[in-house]
Amino acid sequence: MSLYYDAATILENRSSDGGSFKSRVFNSKLKSSPGQVYALISEAAKWDILLKEVVENAGILPLEPKLTPLLSILLVHDFLLSKRGIAAPSNHPLRLAIERHKSRLKAEFVKSRVRRHCASVDELRSLIAKTKQAAENKGDGNVKITYPRWVRINNVRTTLVEQLQTTFLSFKPVNSLSELSTAGTQAYYRDPHIPDLLAIPQGAELISTAAYKNGRIILQDKASCFPAYLLLGNDTADWKGDLADGCAAPGNKTTHMASLICLGNPARNDLTILSMDASQSRSKILQKMVKVAGANELVSVLPGQDFLALAPNDKRFRNVTGFVLDPSCSGSGIVGRDDIPQLALPTSANPPRQNKKRKRPPPASITPVPEAPVDEAQKENDVDVDRLTKLSNLQSRIVEHALNFPSAVRVTYSTCSIHSQENESVVSRVLKSSVARRRGWRILARDKQPDGLRNWRHRGVKPEESESWSLSEIEREGCLRCWPNDEEGTGGFFVAGFVRDADFEAAADSAEGDSTEENTHTPSLLEEPEWEGFSSD
Repeated sequence: MSLYYDAATILENRSSDGGSFKSRVFNSKLKSSPGQVYALISEAAKWDILLKEVVENAGILPLEPKLTPLLSILLVHDFLLSKRGIAAPSNHPLRLAIERHKSRLKAEFVKSRVRRHCASVDELRSLIAKTKQAAENKGDGNVKITYPRWVRINNVRTTLVEQLQTTFLSFKPVNSLSELSTAGTQAYYRDPHIPDLLAIPQGAELISTAAYKNGRIILQDKASCFPAYLLLGNDTADWKGDLADGCAAPGNKTTHMASLICLGNPARNDLTILSMDASQSRSKILQKMVKVAGANELVSVLPGQDFLALAPNDKRFRNVTGFVLDPSCSGSGIVGRDDIPQLALPTSANPPRQNKKRKRPPPASITPVPEAPVDEAQKENDVDVDRLTKLSNLQSRIVEHALNFPSAVRVTYSTCSIHSQENESVVSRVLKSSVARRRGWRILARDKQPDGLRNWRHRGVKPEESESWSLSEIEREGCLRCWPNDEEGTGGFFVAGFVRDADFEAAADSAEGDSTEENTHTPSLLEEPEWEGFSSD
């Protein structure tokens, strides 16, 4: 029963400094499974306007003092729309509070469907999604950006063809993201930039499908798919050497590497993906995701391993030629940092009956002092310069550390930040580092990038007058950016690749000198700003 209390707690905590909705759920100390809490809130939010109507028309709130409006929405959702029903013992007070009115609730649900001329629940779901979208657009007369749900086909377990013939058999293809927003819930758009990536409407039901539960499809933001694809490209069958993910939790980029390897050669078993995270708790999430994705034979998880604590000459990494690095960042590119759904809640039609006993008169009401208005634009533009400086220092050290590994020939660096201090500035700093100059590291130029990413139009930005970093035009063109609130349907993101020739200064590849120089007072990943969740991962 803690599932509903946990979900209510998340929904009631709407502070603006807690990260994205998904990160708040998975970083909170909950009694229930974070995945279950996230799924419950996400699904209830799709139905809230109808559930509000059902609860109000059934008139259950005045009769059940243990029910709050928020709990009633969550419980009635599972009672009416979840195959498993209410996740609570049959004698639990809250479950009994709903089931005492089961006939009335079911009747009101049917009435609501019939009033909308819907012949099925699926048809009703689609109509509700369109109604909610229309209501959002009506606010200021402008069509708001509707972010799709991005679905990556996991080639470790399946293929795109198989999923189009099974999970997405009833979905119709559309030719653009803009079409997707008006195509109902049973539609998909095949992404032109990332292999085997589909966009579907937010209202589409996938969490309950066998393909999602069994790891054949993975929900992952499009931008978060850039790093692994930039690293491996299209010809993964020709990749030589092992791979590593230095800041891996929750594991989407690790499992994407595994998927790309299997796309090139499903039977390939001559390489290992070493995946690590400095946090033991996050490592457990990483291990679980690797298992669900079916990638245990390809991936070796190093739980609690701090990447900066690794020696470049560690025997386990002697054959690692490619690194994916997505270190802690400000998260300023995550769409809707306060994106916790705000549910439409029912009200009690009849006020609770007053106790007949005489009571003291209520205290005189106190007029609250109005808060000073907050300039939202100013709030969004506020930047914690000290924090960005600490983060960029850590980010640079992590990338430079990877460049020291003897066999490394390709490294990708990414953030879910829009700040150049964490992005182009870090790239500039890394390219000017002693290890980059000594070992011949350079930016992965646009014309050498995989076809899909080569055609991506958003590139690195120029420095502001107040900024001291610099990149050449070729170097800026080698950086890829995603911007929130544009027509691409992604959050804010940045990624750049570094490459070198394997035989460049081969005599210096022991990296012993650099290991001493670069790791003097190396900070632990655990000592730096806390991980902010994985909405964009």
